[in-house]
Amino acid sequence: MRILITGVTGQIGGALVSRLHGFGTTLAADRTVLDLAQPRTIADVLDRLSPDLIINPAAYTAVDRAEDEPDLAMRVNGEAPGTMARWAAARAVPFVHFSTDYVFDGSGTRAWREDDEPRPLSVYGASKLAGEREVRAARGVFLIVRTSWVYAAQGTNFLRTVSRLARERKELRVVADQIGAPTAAALVADTIARMLADGLAGLRERFARAQGLVHLAASGETSRHGFAGAIVAGLKTRGLPLAVERVVPLRTDEYPARVRRPLNSRLDLSRLQKVFGVTPPHWQSALDAELDTLVREARSHL
Repeated sequence: MRILITGVTGQIGGALVSRLHGFGTTLAADRTVLDLAQPRTIADVLDRLSPDLIINPAAYTAVDRAEDEPDLAMRVNGEAPGTMARWAAARAVPFVHFSTDYVFDGSGTRAWREDDEPRPLSVYGASKLAGEREVRAARGVFLIVRTSWVYAAQGTNFLRTVSRLARERKELRVVADQIGAPTAAALVADTIARMLADGLAGLRERFARAQGLVHLAASGETSRHGFAGAIVAGLKTRGLPLAVERVVPLRTDEYPARVRRPLNSRLDLSRLQKVFGVTPPHWQSALDAELDTLVREARSHL
């Protein structure tokens, strides 16, 4: 089995490469191999690579900058996934595409279900929703995986930012009214590996039972402030020298940001459990593993 994984320099893509290595031949595609900003080139690349399965976590993820680059965000997040999905559909190649909680407006307090009406607040969210619709319209063997608050010990993300600032500043100011489940990239990759454990056989039936869409995140919930506090506490427990003394809660309207973020990023995981038999671990236990990796890396540079 030839598995094409896009966005391999990113968090989920990188985690998938290591976990799917034993499933067949992994085709690790970064931007130099498959440029999602150039959708017209994609079909020729796919013809050359000839994958049996495509997994697409690659995306334009600069939420604020997308307001200034809407055309680029739409090409990468909307048009390119549609091109890949149509290529896959014409050849009965299963296609797994990643999306985000940002397709919702963040209202209410109930966890978002897959069949809830999307209402994105931003260009980024609208571009990801466009990608979902393009993938669905191709009518192939597909699964759209919505996730939220993704982080890892590597790369640029909330965990790394809080860790760096906690070593530099006495006070961190973090919003406390945005609620969701911090989701480690490793957790996402492990779940995808479980979904594919039996090979390609049966994917059509399972993807159909999921109606082509599933929510995947860690269990439990916290605020951004709670997540930051858990990171700081975990670093202290592991003996990493920190400057931070206080993690101060803020309201979203007190924090300067160009784009409104969803206040409610809770994702209902019932379909994931029912169709794929997966109950993700609690966000805190997944964080512990990433903190162990982060601290080992930090100590190697001390």
